[in-house]
Amino acid sequence: MTDGRAYLWTLRHSHGPEAGGGSCRQTLTLYPQPAGTGRPLRIVFAEGPGRYVPGGAPLGSGDVGHVRGVSLNLHEPGAVRALLDAASARGWRPEGRRVVEIDGWCLLEAAAAAQAGATGSAGTKE
Repeated sequence: MTDGRAYLWTLRHSHGPEAGGGSCRQTLTLYPQPAGTGRPLRIVFAEGPGRYVPGGAPLGSGDVGHVRGVSLNLHEPGAVRALLDAASARGWRPEGRRVVEIDGWCLLEAAAAAQAGATGSAGTKE
């Protein structure tokens, strides 16, 4: 729940068209509830230099982060809430019908800091 609205979310790991389908992506999609009352928000974390987006072992499913910096596990409700809050702070609103897609990397630092503040943890991996 945020701002009096409930959200459901899904998380999907996929491989993009770059490098012959080998580029990993984690896509977190949030759906305002009840269904049909707002536009979904799609937050995409694409693999890149200094970033990791594993599909499982040896790192956990749902992990995204900077190789020498902050990280989040997108299966954790607190991480999802922190990303939703960061997207809202950058101007995303649920009003409308079309899906809005945001590059998750621009939200990661703020979301990790907010989650670390809420849990009292450092939120980093070295």
